[in-house]
Amino acid sequence: MNYTGFSLFVLSGSSLAAISKRGSLSRSSISWLGAPLVAFFLTIWPLVSSVHAVEDAGKVGVVSFGLFGDQGVFRSEATGAAQVVAGRFRTGPINVEYNSKKGGNATIEALTRSLQAAANRLDAEKDVLFLILTSHGSPDGLAIKAGRHTETLTPSRLSNMLAKTGVRHKVVVISACYSGVFIPRLANPDVLVITAADANHPSFGCQDKAKWTYFGDAFFNVALRKAVSLKDAFLDARSLVRKRELREHFEPSNPLMAGGADVLPLLVGRP
Repeated sequence: MNYTGFSLFVLSGSSLAAISKRGSLSRSSISWLGAPLVAFFLTIWPLVSSVHAVEDAGKVGVVSFGLFGDQGVFRSEATGAAQVVAGRFRTGPINVEYNSKKGGNATIEALTRSLQAAANRLDAEKDVLFLILTSHGSPDGLAIKAGRHTETLTPSRLSNMLAKTGVRHKVVVISACYSGVFIPRLANPDVLVITAADANHPSFGCQDKAKWTYFGDAFFNVALRKAVSLKDAFLDARSLVRKRELREHFEPSNPLMAGGADVLPLLVGRP
């Protein structure tokens, strides 16, 4: 976006004093014109700054996997979440995979390849790798089911996969029961981890015909569409989830956010 015209307008305001010395405008006229000009500048400048911040931000590479094929909600959530992230940030590579009752490509092997392929198209220091995983979960990890194929993605396995990408800054959002088990192995200043539940509780909303889980709806579909930052989106989503659980008499899932101190400044959303 080119702001040359805006800059010239602001600079013309500084020439009012010179004009008054030549007698073209009175001091009262300058005061009358100056106030609206200052008000305009103060109104528009935050917008200009935010646009330049977005232009200077690194790219976000998105990998989104719906891992459990027996219920369509995980396919829908993986697809919808990737679309929301792509709409909020300056994105690079985007890859969405999901499983069905007949099969699919959202396996551990495919996830390894997808993460590395995305990493190869990102700047290892400047850009951010954004991973979204949605499935059923247990204290052991995430359930993967593609037709008859089943396996479990453990926290240690995912940690190793992410480390091998070579990308420094990462975001991992896991929408699953007991997903807090991933935080101790993944979260650090360079890796922001957001989970739908803590390590000891289930999350909710995994109905087959649903478009989102409770957490996916609150975080991606509602909060992230309007929040200034991922932290704000998480806080809003946690409140929305808690209200819904209370309303439906469910035990709290306790969504969590950990790590990411060096990642959050790189994630500048579109105004």
